[in-house]
Amino acid sequence: MTGEKEILEAALFASGEPLDLAQLSNLVRGKNAKELLQQLMEEYRQRGSALEIKEIEGRFVMQVMPEYAEKVRSLAPKELRAPVLRTLSMIAYHQPLTVADLVDRRGAAAYDHVRELEEWGFIHAVPQGRTRLLSTTPRFAEYFNLDSGDPDAIRRKIIELAKEQQMGLDKWLGKQGIGVTPMFESLMGLCGIAEYQVVNPYSPTDEERDHLAELGVLVISKGYQQKISGYFDGRIIEVSATTFDELTNSINLLAEYGSQRKAKESIEQVSGLKDEYIEKTYSITKKASPQTEMISKMINELHLGISSDGVKIAPDYGTSSDGKEIGAGADVLVPTHKNAQMDVLKRICQRYDALINGLRKKAK
Repeated sequence: MTGEKEILEAALFASGEPLDLAQLSNLVRGKNAKELLQQLMEEYRQRGSALEIKEIEGRFVMQVMPEYAEKVRSLAPKELRAPVLRTLSMIAYHQPLTVADLVDRRGAAAYDHVRELEEWGFIHAVPQGRTRLLSTTPRFAEYFNLDSGDPDAIRRKIIELAKEQQMGLDKWLGKQGIGVTPMFESLMGLCGIAEYQVVNPYSPTDEERDHLAELGVLVISKGYQQKISGYFDGRIIEVSATTFDELTNSINLLAEYGSQRKAKESIEQVSGLKDEYIEKTYSITKKASPQTEMISKMINELHLGISSDGVKIAPDYGTSSDGKEIGAGADVLVPTHKNAQMDVLKRICQRYDALINGLRKKAK
């Protein structure tokens, strides 16, 4: 008799498309289809087959393993045309995206692209006023061999597609590149990003706002996204660099747009400087009393002692955004904003120098 596992295997092979558990369960009534599928998936793994059975968001598909897919790509069914693929990439990257916005970015041909993509099952649309709102379907994740429809995973795939065709993400999505605030311009160099624009996104004029809307990526200070989300629909990357660890995290966030080699070198440089500054604190026995969260982060990274009656350390900006006076009566002030270096790495060193030297003076 024909085995149940073989029936499921044949169904996945014959379909060529993902099947949900209900469809497969109908083929093996009275049996646990999910358990049989898991057994089948394990058999394929142990066999070292060029094929795999994969579960993606509750649906099962038989497909070529990624390491073999490129070798047989020329024999596979026809793929999406490049212009249609770019339209799909824009929808996926900026989803949910209205048809009206899409046409503004890609031109009138986008109407035909949307129809074609709906036929492929890659996107679905819901009415929104006089237009429609577009977003990707599970079929998109299946086609591009993604484990889920997670937006970050999709964005990484779009960046990969752009690199495969040797095009920058800005050109791929019809955008004009990366914008960065002056405070983080030096971060671009640490990431190996050569092409960028220095912009003022926090209080732009109407003309500046129109220009910002054409950017694909905007790099801003952490906590300021709300200020620009009303007019900017590209990718917003929030970065921070109060400490060496924060700077490392920021480099990792931006590395995909620059040079992996340069980013790795920069991270090693930052790690080395962090170790040097920690060594400088070995002889410090005086405890600190941080007056803000920013100072707490710095003190914790340096492994310094903390005490409520220790040396009061505060940033030098005087008054916080909510009108609270900061730094009054502080024993040590750490430079911020206008009094700090513009180079992000030098800025961290300048702040730590002020903190460490201040503690040493108070210890005398």
